[in-house]
Amino acid sequence: MTKKHSHSKHEPPADEAKNPVPAEEPAVAAEAEPAPSSAEEPAAAPAPAPEPPEPLQHQVLRLQADFENYRKRMARERQDWIAFASEKLVLDLLPVLDHFELGLADSARNGAPAAFTEGFQLIYNQLRAVLEKAGVQVIEAEGQPFDPNRHEAITHMPSDTVPEEHVVTQTRRGYKMGDKLLRAAQVVVSSGPAAD
Repeated sequence: MTKKHSHSKHEPPADEAKNPVPAEEPAVAAEAEPAPSSAEEPAAAPAPAPEPPEPLQHQVLRLQADFENYRKRMARERQDWIAFASEKLVLDLLPVLDHFELGLADSARNGAPAAFTEGFQLIYNQLRAVLEKAGVQVIEAEGQPFDPNRHEAITHMPSDTVPEEHVVTQTRRGYKMGDKLLRAAQVVVSSGPAAD
């Protein structure tokens, strides 16, 4: 005789009925590890506060000052170029003046016709006037103390009338333009009275 089970085929066993197995819950993602506290990391320097925009009036004043400086610099450079060009032209004309002076001296010595000498003199005077207008000045030398900054000594000679280290005569005229020396005067310098 077979024993009949008191439990139905579909009923769970008694232990399982008492302690039912909970339904599987969905897996919860592992929580991220907490970030290290700020005490563990070195404190970052605070970002500098952005500067407020410069007022429009200050920007305009700055632009005006920059433009004025630029204008002055350009004017100075222009003057420098003009002075450089003028100086070069004058240096090229100085030998012409020298030849005029030599021609006038020869005319006086050799008794050239007066009309010829006068015409020569008028052209020379006109050329000198143009150069003087441009700022060219003659360096006076004869009888002056010898100055190596303005005079170029070509020789020494004894003189009873001109003191020692003074210019006896000049052999070529010197010129300056403003404060700048264009050409030193070539001179003969006195060595004092001749020895007995």
